[in-house]
Amino acid sequence: MQVDVTYNSITVSFHLSGEAWPETLVRVVRVAAPDHAKLQRMQALVSDIRGGMDLASARTAFRVIRRMPFRYQQSVVVVARALLAVGVSILLGASPIIVGLTFIAALCAAITQAALARLRVPLFFSQIAGGFVTTVVAVAVSALGAAGIEPFVGIRPSIIVASGIVLMLAGLTVVGAAQDAIDGFALTAGGRILDLTMQTLGVVIGILVGLELGTVLGFTMELPVDPAPFGPLPGVFAGAAIIAVAVAVFNGAGSGIILVSALLSAITIGGYTLASALNLHPAAASALGALLASFIGVLIAHNLHVPSVAVTTAAIVPLVPGVAVFQGLLEMVHSGGGAADVIDAGSSLSYAAVIGVGLASGASLGLYLGTPVRATVEGVTRARSRARR
Repeated sequence: MQVDVTYNSITVSFHLSGEAWPETLVRVVRVAAPDHAKLQRMQALVSDIRGGMDLASARTAFRVIRRMPFRYQQSVVVVARALLAVGVSILLGASPIIVGLTFIAALCAAITQAALARLRVPLFFSQIAGGFVTTVVAVAVSALGAAGIEPFVGIRPSIIVASGIVLMLAGLTVVGAAQDAIDGFALTAGGRILDLTMQTLGVVIGILVGLELGTVLGFTMELPVDPAPFGPLPGVFAGAAIIAVAVAVFNGAGSGIILVSALLSAITIGGYTLASALNLHPAAASALGALLASFIGVLIAHNLHVPSVAVTTAAIVPLVPGVAVFQGLLEMVHSGGGAADVIDAGSSLSYAAVIGVGLASGASLGLYLGTPVRATVEGVTRARSRARR
C-alpha cells in the first residue's frame, strides 16, 4: 500500500502481488475548512479500527462522521473571531474603550469575510477586505482623537489594527508548514508556505490601502514609538486564554479541546514570560513558549483523539507578532520612498518574520521531543495493565 498526501490531494495505490496493474484512488480537497470535532471523531474511529472493528461497522461510522454538521452556527464563529481580537487587545494592556473599539472593528471584518466566503470569493481578496475594514475603523478613531472628540483622545488605534492582523493570521498554518518542511514533505510544505504568503500579502495590501486612503483624505495615523509590549501579567494570561478559546471555537472544537487550548495558552505565556525575564531575544522566548505548549500538548492530545497541532496552534496564537507587522507597514507608509528608507522600514517586518519562525520551530521541536516520551508512557501503561491482569 502506497499513500501520498500532498497539499490538496490524497493518493492511495495498492498493487497486489502477481497483478499487472495497481488499484489507485485519488481524492482532491477542494476547500480547507478546519473542523476539529469531526477530526476528533475520525481519530477515535482510527483507534477503534486498530482495536479490531470490522469493515462494515467502520464504513457505517465513517458515513455518520462525514455527514456531521459543523458544531457551531455561523454567527457564533463570527463572534468568536471578534473575541479573538478582543483577547489580543487585553493581552496588550488596552483600555476598555480600545477593547470595545477592537471588538467593533474585528466584528465588521469578520462579517465582511463571512459574506465574501458565502459568495465564494477567493481568500486572498477576503484577506484584503478584512485588513481594509479594520484599518478604516482605526483611521477613523485616530481622526476623531485628533479632532479632540472624547473619548477618542489619547488612545492608541494601532492596537485595533494589530489585533485585526492576529485575527486574520490566526488560521494560517505556520506550524504545519514548518512541520512538513522538517519532515521532508517538500511539496506540501511549499504549498502551505505559498498559501500562507499570499494570505499574509492580502492582509498587508488591505492595511496599506486603508492607510493610503486615510492619507488622501487627510487623516493619518501616528507611527508607534514602541512595539506595544504586553500589559499586566494577569491581563496577559486572561487575554491569551480568550484568544485560545476563540481559535478553538471557530475551528469547531469541543469542550475538551477548548479547555486544553486554554491551559496550553497559559503554559505558552508562562514560558515566554520566564524567557523574557532571563533577557532572551523575543524570538527565542517565543520559541521556548511554543516548545513547552507543543511538548505538553503531545502528551495530552492523544487521549482526546486529536493531533497535537490542533491544540498547539490555538495556544501559540497569542504570540503572533501582529503589532510588529503593523508597525512595519506604518514605517513603509511614512518612509521617504527611497530604497534605503524602504529597507529601514522593513526592519519591523523582518523582526516579525523572525518571531514567526521561532514560534514554528519551537512548536515543531516540541512535537519531536514529546512523541517518544508519549510512546514510552503508553508502553509503560500497557505493560502495567497486562501485569495487573
